[in-house]
Amino acid sequence: MSISKTEFGFFRGYKCWLLTLTNKSGAVARLTNFGGAVVGVEVPDRNGKNADVVLGYDTLQGYIDGNSSHGALVGRYANRIGGAEITVSGRTYKLSANDNKVNHLHGGFYGFNKRVWTVDAMDGGDEPSVTFGYISPDGEENYPGTLKISVKYTLTADNALVLDYTAVSDADTVINLTNHSYFNLKGAGNGDIKDHIVQINSSQYTPVDELLIPTGKLAYVTGTAFDFKTPKPVRQDMDNGRLPNGYDHNFILGEPGVMRTAAEVYEPESGRVMTVRTDKPAIQFYIGIGLNGENGKNGAHYNKYAGLCLESQFSPDTPHQPQWPSCVYKAGQTYRFTTVYQFSVR
Repeated sequence: MSISKTEFGFFRGYKCWLLTLTNKSGAVARLTNFGGAVVGVEVPDRNGKNADVVLGYDTLQGYIDGNSSHGALVGRYANRIGGAEITVSGRTYKLSANDNKVNHLHGGFYGFNKRVWTVDAMDGGDEPSVTFGYISPDGEENYPGTLKISVKYTLTADNALVLDYTAVSDADTVINLTNHSYFNLKGAGNGDIKDHIVQINSSQYTPVDELLIPTGKLAYVTGTAFDFKTPKPVRQDMDNGRLPNGYDHNFILGEPGVMRTAAEVYEPESGRVMTVRTDKPAIQFYIGIGLNGENGKNGAHYNKYAGLCLESQFSPDTPHQPQWPSCVYKAGQTYRFTTVYQFSVR
């Protein structure tokens, strides 16, 4: 039931902080205002032994130099936008083509994951919380409108990390925020996640082209490698050749604004369970395909499949898919969503 704030370093003259939240059962969440990132989450296994289950870096410089968005808040538009352009209220905006020199990914070359957020509030009560803020000026990465963002992290008494997102723009714009934490329920740096057992409560996913841009169609998961309606190990349809490289795919949850259990991850060795709840319309399941041995916390090397992400979101390329729930927010309209990562044991 405490919160502490220590200096983490400086970035371009801005002070960065490391904030440590501890609840009454001894679970810990560590956060930094650089990128609004989750630095670590320590939760118990079935024997009551804590381990840090989030990949990341020991130092601020790791977050500054890293290119995997470890733990970070991502925007203004998380995931990909085909052709690196959007049209809002009849005007077309060319965005950074930072993905294969063609498409736009995670807000551009200098997205929210590389910004210093303000620490707007701290509460060290029974459920400690920190609120980060960021003002994205009109024209940043060529997005329209000045966007004021607030993200509150709360560590609950029952070992959930709750993210409450709020944003409002002074002009019509697109908004799609997410958190890009990589989880390994055995403990960060402790092997890969291919034996984690995953359930995703989705009957449809978005097929993509060779550059991971959605085709615009929805496909049913039944009978495919994307069927996680019944829990199965991540490796199952990789090892049998149905999807050998694994997952970087978006799953449809439903209409925005409806809170639901999106996914559950179980790690048999430790007994840890992570349940993901959100009121966003979709979720990206990514298993660290792009990790390539970078240096992580405590001397670990994060190789391919070292962690998995479950990123709540609007579907990729939604600005070009009018048949899907819209990510366009009018001037003064509030973007408000919540995502919960609940930890337990089995």
